[in-house]
Amino acid sequence: MKDPYGNSRRFYVNQVGPMIKEKFGPYEDRIAVGIAGEGSDCFGYDDFISRDHDFGTGVCLWISDRDMEIFGNRLKEEYDELVKRQPGNNLTVRLSQRRGVMTIHDYYSNILGIDCDTDNCSLSEMDWRRLDHTCLATAVNGEVFRDDLGDFSAFRKLLLDYYPDNIWKMHIVNELHKFSASLQVNYARCMTRGDIVAARLCHMQGLEAGMELYFLMKKKYAPYYKWTFRRLSELDDNGRYSSLIKELAMENLDYSLWEGQEYRPNILNMDDPIIMLTERIAGCIVAELRKLGFTDSQDPYLEFYVNTVLDSMN
Repeated sequence: MKDPYGNSRRFYVNQVGPMIKEKFGPYEDRIAVGIAGEGSDCFGYDDFISRDHDFGTGVCLWISDRDMEIFGNRLKEEYDELVKRQPGNNLTVRLSQRRGVMTIHDYYSNILGIDCDTDNCSLSEMDWRRLDHTCLATAVNGEVFRDDLGDFSAFRKLLLDYYPDNIWKMHIVNELHKFSASLQVNYARCMTRGDIVAARLCHMQGLEAGMELYFLMKKKYAPYYKWTFRRLSELDDNGRYSSLIKELAMENLDYSLWEGQEYRPNILNMDDPIIMLTERIAGCIVAELRKLGFTDSQDPYLEFYVNTVLDSMN
């Protein structure tokens, strides 16, 4: 299997690591190195198309605020010299800021958009409430090649351990409601009215909620939207859920299946493939809710479970 971080790993092993050992020997065990953060390469998703912008070999070197004062600028200079000598690099200012020498505090704070307490390795409940899944996925992607002190990895583990229980459940509640309202209620209303634009919005919002619910059930952070389905497919061992999501995404709106129909909230128009796929996906979500101990029911109407999950919160 191809190493998704092979270029960065080789750059570290062959050039960055020896440079650190030679010129920063006394501080070698204080420098964490890896590849993580913003950019498709940090998710292991770089391909030929990715090379049209912000492309180049590099690694991140994470150090404490104190060590930045002691040797950070010198380390930056030496690292930048190595990067300049790499053939084929097309480093914009933006990409250069994502790689190279940075403090542990600045790495996490810049990605998460909050002032992270990396010294005490803690996040308040208010901090957790302000974070969304895309920034969290970005903060913990990639791979850490070396971290002798463990300070960078400790905060990474705090994030990887996932949302606090009540915040996790509130996210589930929000996505259950979003999926149910958009695809199990409003889609049929909009199609009955002939409002195709609104129906398409329902289709897309439900699709998004269906994917986010899968990540929440698995306690994984969903990445940036263009990589969400790819990551979901990787997590979906048997491929059933991802196949249903793909089918739902590919379905076109067919108004002919709704012409002349009266709106009947308790009767599903199973002639419409979008309705059929919605119910199959909802059934999979309910099965996951059962596995997690939220319910014993098999009712596919997801709004039914909003109060169930709310009642389980502390």
